[in-house]
Amino acid sequence: MQNRRPIHRIMFVCHGNICRSTMAEFVMKDLVKRADLEGDFVIASSATSSEEIGNDTYPGTKRVLSEHGVSFSPRAAVQLRAADYDAYDLFVGMDAANIRNMRRMLKGDPAAKVHKLLEFAEGSDTDAAADVADPWYTGDFETTYDDVLRGCEALLAWLR
Repeated sequence: MQNRRPIHRIMFVCHGNICRSTMAEFVMKDLVKRADLEGDFVIASSATSSEEIGNDTYPGTKRVLSEHGVSFSPRAAVQLRAADYDAYDLFVGMDAANIRNMRRMLKGDPAAKVHKLLEFAEGSDTDAAADVADPWYTGDFETTYDDVLRGCEALLAWLR
């Protein structure tokens, strides 16, 4: 049997890679698995900052994922690298600051790979789309989960 290359390579990005981008990574993996499309996707996440590098998913994120039946595994936060631009088809940020930092870290976005998650759900452009609130500051992991789920469902529909 011949191994085929995944059709979609997605990197979710937030500030620290312990809350929102990690949540989006696991939610998208769950949606893809349920759709029986796992072989078509590579899904990862990373941070724009170095503050949480090496740390596992934040406990509040683990709790809300568990409550919604979304599986996750231990992981270590990693930082986005310029070399990632050639390895992924889409870079999906959570808020306007992520988008600015991603474009800076990726040395621009000549292939228009950088998008904001809720852009897919709202049908607007990257700059006009709403931000996914950071539960690290709000403490509201449920609202963040709702936004992440809505965005990931819309992203999957857009990719299909």
